[in-house]
Amino acid sequence: MRTAVNVAVQKYYGKRLESSGDLQTGAASCGSSCRPAPRSVTEALSEVHPEVTKRFFGCGLPFPAKLEGCRVLDLGSGSGRDCYAFSKLVGPNGHVTGIDMTQELITAARQYVQYHQDKFGYKEPNVTFVQGYMENLNEAGIQSDSMDVVISNCVICLCADKRAVLQQAYNVLKEGGELYFSDMFASKIIPDHMKQDAVLWGEGMGGSLFWPDLISLAHSMGFSSPHLISASHIVVYNSELKAKAGDISYASGTYRLFKLPRSPAMSNATVTYKGTLAEFPDQLDFDSSHCFKKDAAVQVNGEMASVLQSSRFSSDFKIQMLDKQESKSETTPEYCHLNPFLLADKLGSSVKQCSKTSK
Repeated sequence: MRTAVNVAVQKYYGKRLESSGDLQTGAASCGSSCRPAPRSVTEALSEVHPEVTKRFFGCGLPFPAKLEGCRVLDLGSGSGRDCYAFSKLVGPNGHVTGIDMTQELITAARQYVQYHQDKFGYKEPNVTFVQGYMENLNEAGIQSDSMDVVISNCVICLCADKRAVLQQAYNVLKEGGELYFSDMFASKIIPDHMKQDAVLWGEGMGGSLFWPDLISLAHSMGFSSPHLISASHIVVYNSELKAKAGDISYASGTYRLFKLPRSPAMSNATVTYKGTLAEFPDQLDFDSSHCFKKDAAVQVNGEMASVLQSSRFSSDFKIQMLDKQESKSETTPEYCHLNPFLLADKLGSSVKQCSKTSK
């Protein structure tokens, strides 16, 4: 599985970068400020060892709700920051597995297993780090249909074969499971000459996916349509790299995709949020387009109904299927609401917090 891209990324993150401050874009600075996080998430992140946080290279906050007892897989776990935060959120009955191809980062992450076990008061550790490739999870010992949630924080852009990564994530998820990830996205298709630049690739700029391609990739392997959660513009503050990028701009986008049943019921439905999630008693913002208020009935299309019915959120909603079948226009919607650049523009005040002007 080791490719030329793998080798280049391993050198960049294992040898060259000592901290997030060594990155040449403002991507990592967006991780904690571009989207308000529930108190449980901020508290969990605050308890991660400082040496682990120091080598965090992510670009978002891929922390979905309702994780207690879940089995979570972190693709490209790096120093382990997100894994250790998740270890608190899933609780002693859940389990978190981090996979990364860079030995230096796996070694660094493993040093703090006991620290966080003691910090959270667990009798047994609930975090495991394995070295391997996210393009071949079975080879790394990750079983099919074994995970409730797969997360990723700014690493799919570092992988040349994005189809393989998404397909592997799909394979290891249980039915109704969720891929919840943050990544860098490009405003245009990246030209081949940029993909050959080691620094551009290491920064995520050379391998960023043109955002509409995520939708077609997701559909081709059985995922639901992506749901855009949050977004922010990424500032390239290295003038040389900015010149190489030309008129291509970048955004950090956080999406959620669900592994639907093979034959989902695609009828429209009326759904009512029960207010049963402790941190969201009055309102659940499922994504940037769907806001569910407690006890307020909302009509959704068949795919959203299938997502809610088959996922871990099923007990939190009253779902009444309607006789009306979806029309063609309802099953092939416009996707402008999934554009991270448009959402980043809408959230302009948050974007400024992620900007840097000099290195």
